Amino acid sequence: MSKGQVAIVGFGYIGSVIGAVLADEGYTVYGIENNERIISAVQNRKSPFREPELEELIEKNVASERLFVSNDSSVVKYCETVIVTVGTPLNEAYNADTSQIEAAIKSIAPYLQEDALVMIKSTVPPNTTKELVAPLLREVKGVKIAFCPERLAEGKAIQEFKTIPIVVGGVDESSTSAAADFWRNSLGIAVMEVTDATTAEMVKLSDNLWIDLNIALAGELAKIADQLQIDVLEIIGAANSLPKGSRGQHVNILTPSVGVGGYCLTKDPWFVQHLGTEYGIELNLPKAGRIVNDSMPHYSAGLIDSHLKSLGEPSNLKIAILGIAFKNNTGDCRFTPTKPVIDELLRYGYNLEICDPWTSEHDEAMVTSLPVSKDIEKTVLGADCVAFLAGHDEFQELPLERIAELANDNALIFDGRRFFTKEEIKILNRLGLSYKGVGR
Repeated sequence: MSKGQVAIVGFGYIGSVIGAVLADEGYTVYGIENNERIISAVQNRKSPFREPELEELIEKNVASERLFVSNDSSVVKYCETVIVTVGTPLNEAYNADTSQIEAAIKSIAPYLQEDALVMIKSTVPPNTTKELVAPLLREVKGVKIAFCPERLAEGKAIQEFKTIPIVVGGVDESSTSAAADFWRNSLGIAVMEVTDATTAEMVKLSDNLWIDLNIALAGELAKIADQLQIDVLEIIGAANSLPKGSRGQHVNILTPSVGVGGYCLTKDPWFVQHLGTEYGIELNLPKAGRIVNDSMPHYSAGLIDSHLKSLGEPSNLKIAILGIAFKNNTGDCRFTPTKPVIDELLRYGYNLEICDPWTSEHDEAMVTSLPVSKDIEKTVLGADCVAFLAGHDEFQELPLERIAELANDNALIFDGRRFFTKEEIKILNRLGLSYKGVGR
């Protein structure tokens, strides 16, 4: 027996996870999506994205007729609950383009049931739910409207969706209560009710601003560590042992790498920056974090170039690029920092061979026109540099001795995201390979 009917407006990365999990929990789920590639994949019981467990859930629930996806907005007439997960890209003014949300709400408004619950999960500037969404739905009798920030990490999204507390804030108290009740009843997880939708909207931006600034701090420390010729991971590991705060917290500096990518971290801090401008507040941190993190791909390409100069002309050297996705163990290449690394190395004149076992042709086209192999060993064979730009499990499991057998003598191992241990670095050196990491 179905627990109820839910519509998911926008069946991208987040919408597909939410829809597949809710269908598996016993709801009848209607996905509304304009992208024919996504519609076709789901209708054929395939996942449009590489995400652990997602394809199994889609296959199971499409087969059991609990999960449907189409471009038909009228299906919301069957649904007591509607969840909106469409995109909010960065516009030319470095603020959110909310046109997709506006279009989505307008498309469903004529079909909504009385007393329906509409929850926004798209990341938006504060007051969007109250000032954009609510007015568009004012003709729907008894409608409940709430914002519930999306807080999932790709690669473990399904696990996190089932366990991480969900934050809800409505345009009024009854909306907050309705949203909280839905999540408690559907997933049985902790729900944190905040004062209103605007507060909930700011929670999401605060989370991502913290992450972006923290990674920027790690990147700046890495640049200093390179000059001091010390190991930034050793610095961070020791620094994070310091208790700080009254609730058992510790210093928690994250890890530097080739840069920050993805759909959220590359734009959400700009939403906060723009918010300051809108209210006449001079904010410095959001922009600073973005500048630092955007510098890391170019910095990383420069590290590779400076260490390969002694080996000869770039046109005579091969660099094996391992990984182009921005997130480990996913194929997501949206705004990946590996693209500027690749572009810079090509500008220097190096020969590149690229491997990523997780990406699809659709993903790869976002990054490069070069072919992307799924054969790790063939890519590494004869390389003068092996650049680990993603930390996929397949790359982590590549034996050090095998790297030495395949790569050229004295090849550079560039550690952009594998994070070799000190003992592994010693082994690489004994095998006749050079090592350079970001801040290491």
